[in-house]
Amino acid sequence: MDKDIIEFVPAENVEDEDRIVKFSKTYKFEGREYSEVDLSGLENITAVDMIEADKYLVRNAVVSMQPEANLSYTIFLASRVTKIPIEFFKGLNMKDAIKIRLAVANFCYAED
Repeated sequence: MDKDIIEFVPAENVEDEDRIVKFSKTYKFEGREYSEVDLSGLENITAVDMIEADKYLVRNAVVSMQPEANLSYTIFLASRVTKIPIEFFKGLNMKDAIKIRLAVANFCYAED
């Protein structure tokens, strides 16, 4: 498989280590270098967090029929679970932003 192709991972194959999103290259933010982010905190997302993410979309005039697949929604939740400012996620290159979006969406669609 081509390593540059990002695909949807079937929910039954998602494991905890898949919550670590490795960046395609080192990312610098506020004087610190990042090579990955840990989204394992998604396990603790509540309906309140989702409502806050919905409000974030409304404040930014984003309309989405499937918010869990929307980049703005998913980076809001990623920011919430990592405690890293949302500006961090907004500055990611396209490839890594899509990795974040897919990791959050995969988590949302996973069956227990």
